[in-house]
Parts: sequence; structure tokens; C-alpha cells
Amino acid sequence: MPFSKIHIIQSYPVWLPLTQTWMYNQIRYLPNEFIPHIACERTQNLDQFRLPNIHYNSNFGAVRYAWNRGRRRIGMQTPVGPIRDIVKKTDAKIIHSHFGTIGWHNLPSAKTNHLRHIITFYGLDVNKVPLQKPIWKKRYSQLFEEANLFLCEGPYMAQSLIEMGCPPEKVKVQHLGIPTEKFIYSPRTYNPGEPLRILLVASFREKKGIPDALIALGKIKDEVPLEITIIGDASKEATSQKEKQRILDTIQSTGLTSKVQMLGFQPYNVILSEAYRHHIFLSPSVVAEDGDTEGGAPVVIIEMMATGMPIVSTSHCDIPEVVNYDIPNWLVKEHDTDALADRLFWLYENPAMWQQLTEKGRRHIDQHFNARIQGEKLGIIYQTLLT
Repeated sequence: MPFSKIHIIQSYPVWLPLTQTWMYNQIRYLPNEFIPHIACERTQNLDQFRLPNIHYNSNFGAVRYAWNRGRRRIGMQTPVGPIRDIVKKTDAKIIHSHFGTIGWHNLPSAKTNHLRHIITFYGLDVNKVPLQKPIWKKRYSQLFEEANLFLCEGPYMAQSLIEMGCPPEKVKVQHLGIPTEKFIYSPRTYNPGEPLRILLVASFREKKGIPDALIALGKIKDEVPLEITIIGDASKEATSQKEKQRILDTIQSTGLTSKVQMLGFQPYNVILSEAYRHHIFLSPSVVAEDGDTEGGAPVVIIEMMATGMPIVSTSHCDIPEVVNYDIPNWLVKEHDTDALADRLFWLYENPAMWQQLTEKGRRHIDQHFNARIQGEKLGIIYQTLLT
């Protein structure tokens, strides 16, 4: 029996940063029975992320966004986007807040407008926020009590929420998805004697583990002909600038200067083009000193697996939920650069085994991280909230 049309409010301050394609895919691939309404305070990159029904306070624009952001920074509970106006126009019954912090700010608005409230946690909000600002532990207790349901990328993040006090019956794993039909599966092959091309794609943040990747590559550079490409750069934040300097220093200290090409931030089409030009994707995420983690797993790992690249990574957060080759201890412990080097060297010596890995990886992505399938599952979750 088909669902009747259901209007869903999707709340996040800015629609949409370039690094949050995964949020766009969640909403874009909802079944037709659901009509999403994006409640935000300003827009950007609409040439890439335009969807119908984007609602924001255009009369205030950047000023209103800055005002609301300031209110939130001083602890004032401030709804994200024109939620009340959307309810009046659409009779929406559900609000989906993206990130736990946004969910807390939307609590009064959800209650006033009699909305069922669902929150997706993504990582920063699970680990770093409550560690750096303990007031959020109290706020999350209120959130866990009042909101209806909490979604997480994988079981590790789900358990993290439960350990913070979220009732287990309110926690559900909902994988992020990618449009798998847009990723051509091209299993990589390697011909002995040619350079082994290694790709890293990440913002320069400690949790991405880029220095560990470089140290591991430095351990094999004398035995393996390497070409290393790094796509990403630092933000204006001091911690990110510090991480960039660590990366530059590590490139020099490991003797990799002549083997590393740094492309900075690049459009998505360039990232994908570089992916198909490279052999191996290296992504050794770690827990940062300030508590920052992936929370779940980097979506770029899902994308690279879909293209047919072997993945070398760590057993960090929910990465084991994605990289599942059925090879014992394939994912290494965080900061174990010897083990990272061993995995890379094994791939170098065993190119005949690559297709076995990449075929299994692609099947896993098709079955569990397909955006259309995940959109259907999210639709069922919404429908269940109303029954």
C-alpha cells in the first residue's frame, strides 16, 4: 500500500558545504512519498546541491545567520531555520535535525509545533563536542529524553550514544549512502616496474591520520616505486594550520618530497578523476588529542571502494563496517605505521589478489551503502515515527 505524501523538515544552518555531499544524498534519494523541506539560515553551492523547497530567512541573510550563530555560541536554544513557517505552510509532522547539537537547539521548536523529532549524529557531535564542552553532556541528556529517535552511521557510533545515556531503544543504525550507479567499477591493476600510485583525500585535521600515512610510506619508499597524491588542505582554524605544518614536516623528514604531489582542495570531478588514475586509497583515521573522531566512517572510503580501489585504513570507529574484506586484521590499529607499511607492501607484492578484494568491496557497497536503498530505509523510519 503506497504511503500518503509526508512533509519532512530537514534542519541544518547552511545548505550546503562542499564536504557534506552525504547529507544531500540522504534527502535527494528519499522515496517520492516524502516531500523534504530544508530549513536553513543561508545557502551556498546551490549549483551542486539544489533541491526543491529550500526555506531560509532571505530578508536577513548573512546578518540573521551570524545573529543566530552568536546566540547558539552563548548557549541560547535557537531553532535552525524557519521551522514554524514551514509547519504552517505544509502541515509537516516530522523534523529531522542533522547533528546532535542542532537537535538540541531545535527541541523547543519541535515541542511547540508538535513535531516528531529525529536526530542524526555524525561524529564531531558524538566525541569532541561533549569532551571539549561538558555542558553538552547535560544538553544531550535533555535531547535523549525529549527527542523520538537517533540515527548513527554504524554500530560503533550507536554504542557511543548509548554509553552517553541515550536509551538503546531510541538508537538505530542508518548507513550513509552514495549513488552507486554513478561510480563505475574499474578494478585497479598494477604492472611491476611502474610507480605504485597512492591517493589520500582529506581535510588537514588530526583525526585523518595523514602524518601516519606518510611515515608508513616512508618505510617502504626504498623498496617500492611510489607516486603519492594528497588532495585536501587546511582550513583557517589554528588546529588545522598546525596539522598542515605537521604534514609538511613529515614529508620532509621521511624523504618523500620528490614523491608527493599536493593538489590542495579540488572539485569533486577532479577527485574522482584522480581516483581512477591511482592504485590504492590510504586513509588511516585516528582519535585526535582533542577527542575528535570520524564517529562513523569517512564517506570518501565508501566512494573509493565503489570505484574498485583497494583500501588501506585503520580499525577506527565504524570503518570496519565499511571495509570488510574478510581478511583477519586487514584494518590496523591506530598509529601503527609498521602495520600500515606491511599492508601497502603486501598489495605491492600481490597485485593478483587485488580484484578479489575490490569485487568483495564493491558488492558490500552495493548492498549496504546504496543511496537509493538507504533512502527507502529512511522513508520507512519516518513512516514508523508516525504510527
